[in-house]
Amino acid sequence: MNKLDKIVLKNMSFYAYHGVLPEERQEGQNFLIDVEMLCDLHKACESDNLEDTVDYSKVYGIIENINKTNKFRLIERLADKISREILSVFEEVEKITVCVMKPQAPIGGKLDWAGVEVVRSRDGT
Repeated sequence: MNKLDKIVLKNMSFYAYHGVLPEERQEGQNFLIDVEMLCDLHKACESDNLEDTVDYSKVYGIIENINKTNKFRLIERLADKISREILSVFEEVEKITVCVMKPQAPIGGKLDWAGVEVVRSRDGT
């Protein structure tokens, strides 16, 4: 396999209603999401055409829609849903890393955020 290139979206912010506690699911909170997609970008580099790459505005739209239409108890499930949806829509993406950060995690202490990172690939590894 050729060395894969990377498309990155960092610090996307969404107000959503994910969480285990009832108040999280009722009041909502901000979530930060990073996505790294490994894919072969050689064709896009040569053609300079949007059709030959992963349109990251569409990736953003998928993530936004998942946050607007779901209330997951666990951010693990949210990260998995995002990764699997992007892999199903964009055949160019060979591997994806999704990091979901929860700045207002109810842990009773001070922190910047709590989060999870999932890695999924087209071949299932």
